[in-house]
Amino acid sequence: MQGYLSLVLHAHLPFVRHPEYEDFLEEDWIYEAITETYLPLLIAFDRLRRDEVPFRITLTLTSPLISMLRDELLMSRYAKRIDRLCELAEKEVERLKNDATCRALAVFYRERFQMLRERFHVDYGGDVVGAFRRLQEQGHVEIITSGATHALLPLLQRFPEAVRAQITLAATHYRQTFGRNPPGIWLPECGFYPGLDKWLASEGIRYFFVDWHGILDATPRPRYGVYAPIYTPSGVAAFGRDPESSQQVWSAEHGYPGDFHYREFYRDIGYDLDLDYIRPYIQPTGERKNTGIKYHRITGRGATKALYDRAAALERAQVHAGNFMFNREHQIAYLATVMPGRKPIVVAPYDAELFGHWWFEGPDFIEAFVRKAAREQNAFKLATPSDYLRENPENQLASPPMCSWGAGGYSDVWLDSSNDWIYRHLHKATERMITLARDFPDSSGLTRRALNQAARELLLAQSSDWAFIMKTGTMVEYATKRTREHLLRFTRLYDQVRAGSEAIDEKWLAHVEARDNLFPELDYRIYRPIEG
Repeated sequence: MQGYLSLVLHAHLPFVRHPEYEDFLEEDWIYEAITETYLPLLIAFDRLRRDEVPFRITLTLTSPLISMLRDELLMSRYAKRIDRLCELAEKEVERLKNDATCRALAVFYRERFQMLRERFHVDYGGDVVGAFRRLQEQGHVEIITSGATHALLPLLQRFPEAVRAQITLAATHYRQTFGRNPPGIWLPECGFYPGLDKWLASEGIRYFFVDWHGILDATPRPRYGVYAPIYTPSGVAAFGRDPESSQQVWSAEHGYPGDFHYREFYRDIGYDLDLDYIRPYIQPTGERKNTGIKYHRITGRGATKALYDRAAALERAQVHAGNFMFNREHQIAYLATVMPGRKPIVVAPYDAELFGHWWFEGPDFIEAFVRKAAREQNAFKLATPSDYLRENPENQLASPPMCSWGAGGYSDVWLDSSNDWIYRHLHKATERMITLARDFPDSSGLTRRALNQAARELLLAQSSDWAFIMKTGTMVEYATKRTREHLLRFTRLYDQVRAGSEAIDEKWLAHVEARDNLFPELDYRIYRPIEG
């Protein structure tokens, strides 16, 4: 064995929960992710475990995602959603009874949705998080945390209380969920700045990730580049993303998901079929949306799309898994020759939702790769960052600079002309929250509830997802509305607390507590001022 490969899947979605509506479009994000990513990954991991194939994979489960996956309202709505998918697939089998090729695809979807429904209810008891926890307890998956609401921490650094709140609250939530300390953290958007590591160390977090330039530009320059971790001044290890392995999966031009045999994401019967037929399965307003039933393969740009061939797609996933393994073997074998006395680690991090949601065959690719890596090579072994640090406890001391991943590498995506207006409001609200924690150090009753909710609204407004959506131009109206609404609710709570307990509108407070119910155990004093 010449080195290590660390597969890291970052599972995160913004907190979207709208009990005030029976059907809300953006709630589809969580329902689609369960059906297309989380359940397929669980099923792939369970097959590997059943077949006694050794594997170690690192998985982020962020606090907003965990909270949604364990929310009674959202999971009851998901149960109805998967029922509707089964119903639609059944109708498709009947509609296509005279078209042998398309009917076979409809049958595939019918069987797939029925299987997913059974797995969700019977095998996992409706508890996706619990299923991942069992995989962690069995030694296959290492689950890590992230920022409490995925705030981009370098943009909060002028308020160390806000950074502490994001880290401490996330670590506390992780302990409540998994019964242990978080071994590592996916810093939101891989955003780091010098000094952030001390907050990680205070929660017992042992490692984090940065993009490749966060390691290469560290001071002093790391001897082994991104192929060995560095220890920050607080003793927390920083692992760098390997650009080579990432490009083979992520690249729109050269990545595996763009292969013409794979399923086309952008052709869905929610848009293709007659409106009267599909109306019960799209928005009540008649607005079309993805249903998850897609009959075409990528085929080519601008070309008439050919029908999807499931067997051919799975064959391509096997080929790509073999190619990925071959490339990692040769990459690690080469690194071993230029890193005498040190076994390299290649860190390959991806958004989990790429696998299954955007790249339908992604979970099959991961499963095929793990099987091949276990049986067909001996150049590397799959390892988590914790595994590597256990086996390689001595590492170079260096300080990464301020950095992020994404275009530009220095938070450009989350701070430009499309979204910079939000930060003066976020900073003012943060400033006010710190003064509330200072001026009301031991509140109780209604005032305490209002202070806790004010902290909750601020945390939700800080999510990096809203700035990202504004930048990419998708669902901009919703992202803007969410940012403004959380800030407006915070300001209303701030004014009411300042005016005295008799000014607090208890009926309205109860309403927003029920709506924005993230972190029910939240204590507003997490924003208490830091002395000195």
